[in-house]
Amino acid sequence: MFRRVFLDNSSTTPIDESVLEEMMPYLREDFGNASSIHHYGQVARSAVDRARHRLAALINSRPNEVVFTSGGTESNNLAIRGLAIENRRHGRHIVTTAIEHPAVKMVCEDLESQGFEVNYLAVDAQGIVSADAVKDAIRPDTILVSVMAANNEIGTLQPIDEIGRIVRELRAGGQKIWFHTDAVQAVGKVPVDVNQIGCDLLSLSAHKIHGPKGVGALFVRRGTRLHTQNIGGRQERGLRAGTEPVALVVGLGAAAESAAGSLSISSSRLGGLRDRLESVVGEMIPDIEFNGDRERRLPNISNISFNGVEGEGLLINLDMRGIAVSTGSACSSGTLEPSPVIRALGKGDAIARSAIRFSLGRQNSSDDIERLLAALPEAVEVLRRLGDADPK
Repeated sequence: MFRRVFLDNSSTTPIDESVLEEMMPYLREDFGNASSIHHYGQVARSAVDRARHRLAALINSRPNEVVFTSGGTESNNLAIRGLAIENRRHGRHIVTTAIEHPAVKMVCEDLESQGFEVNYLAVDAQGIVSADAVKDAIRPDTILVSVMAANNEIGTLQPIDEIGRIVRELRAGGQKIWFHTDAVQAVGKVPVDVNQIGCDLLSLSAHKIHGPKGVGALFVRRGTRLHTQNIGGRQERGLRAGTEPVALVVGLGAAAESAAGSLSISSSRLGGLRDRLESVVGEMIPDIEFNGDRERRLPNISNISFNGVEGEGLLINLDMRGIAVSTGSACSSGTLEPSPVIRALGKGDAIARSAIRFSLGRQNSSDDIERLLAALPEAVEVLRRLGDADPK
């Protein structure tokens, strides 16, 4: 049996052993309901509170501004739908971008069916939206701007600090407008400070930072009013009813603290591995295109189109060789449509269909990259030969 290499960390990451160890007592002996007032409940409540403080430290928020959810998708739903419904008396216009994750885009599309109007702003050839374009798109009835911190497919970093400043200035002038950012991919990879960004809402997820699946959080700045999505209890400031999954919340807190402690070193190391990957691929494989900005991006993502190759075929070929990669967002898997993110860069369907995302995690080593580099050129060559032989 050969050792498998996982290079699809933007879809999920393996849970860190130290995180799992912290979770285990809350799956066994400390099983109380955090809403109960007896000893068992208070042990659980203490664990939830500690996790809230640990996560708040990672994003520089107040602990009482952290609302635990089931993950990034729920956080985005609560942020966008909750803000829009609660504040629709102030306006029904939303500004976002054409390359948002489906958990943002589909919520916006659903709100359109309920009478809201949404502007989906174009990005440039590098995948970055202009802060000036955001400013120009805002109208007197705009109540929400939602722009992701980092793209999940190409890793580009958006000018969220500038956008946050624009929204704050408008609100200071009397407009009822708020700023949300989907930071699911950015948190734990680059510094994320809610006060530097100036956002009112920020979404994140545990399983993107070597924590457990099934738990995430939404930063809700004090004074920001949301329409509750889950009703039936007063948990999480009344914004998210339901018994807290204590073990998962503990895992998120532990993963957040671990990410904060290793952020600088991990980012530098992963950036070096990514650069090695791109340098060798650029030398060894002809007729390729790098997608997204090569500078203003996350350190752990590389998106490359291999012309003349179907991305799905290359993914399967590499998987047979023990290497896991992706053709794009895991939440869009199963669709036959070419990546809307790559198409938004102004590239054609063929380039979009031939794109592969390589995404690294803390567990990856230089040996993993060398394994990939030993397999990738041959895999591309084989598929290109088969393509040339295809009578179509």
